[in-house]
Amino acid sequence: MRRFHISRLIMLVAVVAACSKKPPPAPPPAPAPAPTVNQDSIDAARRAAEAAATRAREAAAAAAAAAAAEASRMEAARADARRKLDAAVYFDYDMDEIRADQAATLDAKVPVLNANADIRLRISGHTDERGSDEYNIALGQRRAAAVRRYLVARGVSEARMEVESFGEQRPAMQGMDESAWSRNRRAEFTLTAGGNPIRVP
Repeated sequence: MRRFHISRLIMLVAVVAACSKKPPPAPPPAPAPAPTVNQDSIDAARRAAEAAATRAREAAAAAAAAAAAEASRMEAARADARRKLDAAVYFDYDMDEIRADQAATLDAKVPVLNANADIRLRISGHTDERGSDEYNIALGQRRAAAVRRYLVARGVSEARMEVESFGEQRPAMQGMDESAWSRNRRAEFTLTAGGNPIRVP
């Protein structure tokens, strides 16, 4: 009988021990397989990006060069327009008529003046040293007035131009021969308003 109880007790202990055991933990999930990398595609994309960046840099450099060239061209054109406005015209001895070889100098001023309605000019008449002071002042005035009439006839408003005479008082070249006198028989031009900056026709 005692053996029977011991056997039962052993069985009972075995059953309790079996029931109290926890199941073994589940194994962790296997890691996801690493994605397959296509190195050729990555290299091609990198090369395409580098090529696009190079093209963008080249385009920006070309645009900057074009802008600089245009600015330089405009600056040269403005300087040329200013030279045309400043260019003097010359007269024969004791004459106030516009010489045929000087008409082109005056004609070149017209489009610049028409493109710059704010410009005002002073036209100064000059003579060589021969003749009296009074005569030369009057001759210089006639020369300046002749230039103004020429420009007015080509559409420049008379109100934009004033005339004055210095006679022989301001020679462009010193000398007592025709090479000096021919440079002194002239009309000169001074901007008194406008032209900042000069608009190119």
